[in-house]
Amino acid sequence: MTESGDRRPHKKISVVGVGSVGTAIAYACLIRGSAGALALHDTNAAKVRAEVLDLTHGSQFVPHCAIVGSDDIAVTAHSAIVIVTAGAKQHPGQSRLDLAATNVAMAHTLTPRLLEHSPDAVIIFVTNPVDVVTYAAVKAVQPAPGRIIGSGTLLDSSRFRFMIAERARVAVGNVHAFIVGERGDSEIPLWSAVSIGGVRAADFRIDGVPVFRAQVRDEIGTNVVNAAYEIISGKGATNLAIGLATARIIEAILQDQRRVLPVSTVQDGAHGISDVALSLPTVVSAEGAQRILELALSTDELEGLRTSAQTLKDAQRSLGL
Repeated sequence: MTESGDRRPHKKISVVGVGSVGTAIAYACLIRGSAGALALHDTNAAKVRAEVLDLTHGSQFVPHCAIVGSDDIAVTAHSAIVIVTAGAKQHPGQSRLDLAATNVAMAHTLTPRLLEHSPDAVIIFVTNPVDVVTYAAVKAVQPAPGRIIGSGTLLDSSRFRFMIAERARVAVGNVHAFIVGERGDSEIPLWSAVSIGGVRAADFRIDGVPVFRAQVRDEIGTNVVNAAYEIISGKGATNLAIGLATARIIEAILQDQRRVLPVSTVQDGAHGISDVALSLPTVVSAEGAQRILELALSTDELEGLRTSAQTLKDAQRSLGL
């Protein structure tokens, strides 16, 4: 720790792809003081230079962070973490799985190159469809367990918690809840595990009236799934919240926080599911994604999770994975 009491880890973070999501991640890391150095990479050299200039011009107002950028992938060398947002983006009316072929091909070719420059890095994929892309990256390089992960349903879980907090009239920090499975249309809200200030959702009341009845639960679940589509329709992309969510994953790794986050990893038996990347509550530490926490699921939740896994396996198979 420095004399000023600064506990920020002075390690390098690289962001590959400086579109709206990549720049939001870089900005979130900068203002939160997530790392000591940022490197931006994109094939568009002018865009990279412009983003670096824009970020560095605010240096007076944020914790110190060296920022560089280049269209040469070597700029990512010696990174502790590499975040990948590169790839085709989702357009209005398009599902995440529609993006699969283009972005899977990108993951196959990009991942080995990134590890050549940063062999000890944890690689975090944010590119959609994040589960299939993460699976493709793992199969391309066969890394140590937990070293390649996807941002998964962390953002969806944040949306879920926010909507629950609104209904419960409490601060979102008092809500614990997870979305699991595919980061997409088949994802599963785990209502059986929701806790609001320690009270189960099924038992939560305001003025003696149950808040989370079946109709409300269904409405919130639908709104979580459709949130990205609504944002994309209105502004063209989701970027700000995923920037903050990714910064949280970065901090969990760099600070060895052992946070339980619903990130996407290739599963190896949890809930009877294997050989597919999807999100479950996962301990995230300096080693990347570590052990899976197998929550007690209701019969419907377990069936839904396995259906979600099969949806992703079908997508993998259609892409030759």
